[in-house]
Amino acid sequence: MRLNISHMTRYDFAEPVPYGLQQVRLTPMTRAHQTVLRWTLRIEGGSEEARFNDQHMNIVDLVRIDPERTSISLVCEGEVETREENGIVGRHDGTAPLWYFRRETPLTKAGTKLRALIRDFDAMDGQDVTAFHDLARFISGEVAYRTDTTLATTTAEDALASGQGVCQDHAHIFIAAARLLGYPARYVSGYLFMDDRVEQEAGHAWAEVHIDGLGWVGFDVSNGISPDERYVKIATGLDYSEAAPVAGVTFGGGGQSMLVSLQVQQ
Repeated sequence: MRLNISHMTRYDFAEPVPYGLQQVRLTPMTRAHQTVLRWTLRIEGGSEEARFNDQHMNIVDLVRIDPERTSISLVCEGEVETREENGIVGRHDGTAPLWYFRRETPLTKAGTKLRALIRDFDAMDGQDVTAFHDLARFISGEVAYRTDTTLATTTAEDALASGQGVCQDHAHIFIAAARLLGYPARYVSGYLFMDDRVEQEAGHAWAEVHIDGLGWVGFDVSNGISPDERYVKIATGLDYSEAAPVAGVTFGGGGQSMLVSLQVQQ
């Protein structure tokens, strides 16, 4: 499947910004399940200072906001050819060892709710992909998908306690559960082609677990499937904070607002 993607993110500041620096993870890489045919990142109101690969081998653009600007726009456009791999990403080829992906983070730290969830889900055999699908369905039943109910800083524990959240929260809960069970797990950010619409409000998120004999395998809790040819992977990390599309700091500028425009189509 060939997917055409157009993604614009604009930040507007209440006052001119004397200095700002952003790490931008909005460029996909060619992988076993996807080939990047073309991709551009255009910056309006800033400039690229450097491009590098982080510890997860994500492509990161370091962007400086032009001094005294009141807005900056990041515009991505490209075409990616995807293939159906039944959610199987394959062997681990990053620089971080597998044990690194068993680490708790502030967003995935397990509390009483997560530990109770694992106790309630007693059919887990981590060597069986079906068991992880069962875990994903179990989490989906515990946490309803509802927009505008959580923030980027909401933890897996808090989302589980509230019983509602979005794809980011589903991914964090799944990752935390897999790590409690002793398996390496990571967060994935990317795009999802939807049959019923082109315009979308934001990118998508899912999780991957490393299973012996298969390598990394993806699970989209929000949609109840493993990623297929409709998915484009952008970045991975221990949690959202390491795979966020944009992260950085600004000095001054007062308050800020964000506008996102995203289209994914064949």
